[in-house]
Amino acid sequence: MRSEPLLLVEDTPSLQLVYESVLKTAGYTVRSAGDGASGLAAFRTMRPAVVLLDLMLPDRDGLDLLQEMLSIRPDTHVIVITANGSINKAVAAMRAGAHDFLVKPFDEQRFLNAIDNALASAETGTAPVPGPDRSIDAPGEFIGESPVMHQVYERIRSVARSMATVFITGESGTGKELCAQAVHDLSNRANGPFVPINCGAIPTELMESEVFGHIKGSFTGAIADKPGAAAAADGGTLFLDEICELDLNLQTKLLRFLQTSTIQPVGAARPRKVNVRIVCATNRDPMQAVRRGQFREDLYYRLHVVPIHMPPLRDRGEDVNVIARSALWRYAREEGRAFATIDDEVKALFRSLNWPGNVRQLLNVVRHVVVLNNGDTLTRSMLPAEILGDTAHDIPARRMEMAPVLTLDALVGKPLAEVERLVIEATISSHGGSIPRAARVLDVSPSTLYRKIEGWKTPGRS
Repeated sequence: MRSEPLLLVEDTPSLQLVYESVLKTAGYTVRSAGDGASGLAAFRTMRPAVVLLDLMLPDRDGLDLLQEMLSIRPDTHVIVITANGSINKAVAAMRAGAHDFLVKPFDEQRFLNAIDNALASAETGTAPVPGPDRSIDAPGEFIGESPVMHQVYERIRSVARSMATVFITGESGTGKELCAQAVHDLSNRANGPFVPINCGAIPTELMESEVFGHIKGSFTGAIADKPGAAAAADGGTLFLDEICELDLNLQTKLLRFLQTSTIQPVGAARPRKVNVRIVCATNRDPMQAVRRGQFREDLYYRLHVVPIHMPPLRDRGEDVNVIARSALWRYAREEGRAFATIDDEVKALFRSLNWPGNVRQLLNVVRHVVVLNNGDTLTRSMLPAEILGDTAHDIPARRMEMAPVLTLDALVGKPLAEVERLVIEATISSHGGSIPRAARVLDVSPSTLYRKIEGWKTPGRS
């Protein structure tokens, strides 16, 4: 039996019993309380080094109780417990001095790891690790304080309560879906559904059914009625990502939907009314798509009411390191690692990189480090090899310098897959390694090129 007693403050009797059982089986001594008042009384008596505190209590706010406990004993290591929908409260608790947080449901090992880490930290006198660096003014799940992002935040707030259609632009990985979700969450429709659909990821022949639904038996494989995304979003928000990839025939039907607020599932005899707000996004230049005849001009003007542009990560200054620290902190807890800080050399490197995959690429790099390494500080030696070149996820700099000038003779007689690869690599090289710029020239989405490049790294994929 471990001598250091723990205090558990949990108001749900069944969960209290489960937590007690896990803790006692692991050798801990635990004392439980079912509300804030009894929890605070037990805390004053016990003065425990570690407290497990549910933030949703029947008699008082868990955040207030946390702050009172820390005012009595500042070196207490409090692990807060919260439901999945209350992640912002957990973030606020970390800012107020909590040592760690657990989001329900969590597994037994994650539970015990959090307690072991807290006790080890308490025994060594280590200060609690700071929580994620979130902007207090940032809506939704955004992180960052750069001036360009503050402009985005203001635009989101100003348009959220309107019914106007929002058109979000920006490179792949800049957070366009986060922006759409924030618009929904701050709107009068926040209690309604938020339904995202990726227009570039669904085969053209299935897209109409995915958006507008179908009736059983309307085509081969239609074995049951399907409501479709537009009907599922009734009373809420429909987010159409990669809108410029939508087939022209579907664009006509989408325009009719916007004009009439009615949908007609495939095979249905009559249309039906729905009450949906549209938010759409693209990583392409929509006006260029209009000029090329790939996107209907009348649909563009119908959708492009309030534009919001998501800036690339390379234009956000120190935000890159704020996001990296937050990701490091989050992934370290998920993986049971000890990471807390980033080396100054790595911070300088992160600021200098082009980040063609933007925030999504940065998060992948940080997760790679956490999964394959351990320690207190993220150092340069832990970074994946490709990030140490000019830009990660692009063709490495040495290879770009060696990319040949393509001629017709160089391509004749080669397999089509090899010709495609040579053309893509040469185009990326000629645009300084920028995949988004190469994608615009090749008239495909950047995500398509990323998938191609990843496929080349894995034998048997293309």
